[in-house]
Amino acid sequence: MVDANGEMLGVMTTSEAIKRAREQGMDLVEINPKAVPPVCKILDYGKFKYEEKKKKRETKRKQSVVEVKEVKLRPKTDDHDLDFKMRAARRFIEGGNKVKFTVRFRGREITHPEKAREQLDLICNQCLDIALIESRPMMEARTMSMIIAPKPAVLQKLAETRAQQEKERKAAEEARRAAKAAGHAVPDEEEELDDEFDDELDDDLDDDLDDDSDEDSDEE
Repeated sequence: MVDANGEMLGVMTTSEAIKRAREQGMDLVEINPKAVPPVCKILDYGKFKYEEKKKKRETKRKQSVVEVKEVKLRPKTDDHDLDFKMRAARRFIEGGNKVKFTVRFRGREITHPEKAREQLDLICNQCLDIALIESRPMMEARTMSMIIAPKPAVLQKLAETRAQQEKERKAAEEARRAAKAAGHAVPDEEEELDDEFDDELDDDLDDDLDDDSDEDSDEE
């Protein structure tokens, strides 16, 4: 058992530990369930979860992970959907990610691979100002795929943008601390909104791309 100040309180029963936590107006949290006996700590659980989320956000900001986003097509994908998927691909590239285009063939569509190649060439030409071809169109079973990656200039611009955002975030954090010190009410969750909103946009866009591919399949 560890108290809120990090002092070891020794081994005690669960009921006694819970009583101690309630007396301090805090929670009893199991922080090492694999230990024998398990290690618990008295703390403010809400604050603990907030700090954990904050650490994860900091780690995510410092990471430079290049993902491969997949954009699915069908030989029968119409011009409107191709335009939508091309714009999605550009958004992924501008976000520092690679994009894999996959054209799936069904039935006798496999006898006309030139249609898929035309689609890939069209989309590729619309992205060449910001992307490089990493893998040219090639057949794999009943699919044709191609991979494009961001140009160095795009990655550099993205790094500069993120550095500026980090600078602004730190400035906002300092302003928030100053406001708290002055006795103003400032919600801690406020700094999470931008990251959560961006994640939701990415998830929604991925869902839309998959939904469009499913609709193409249903039309068959």
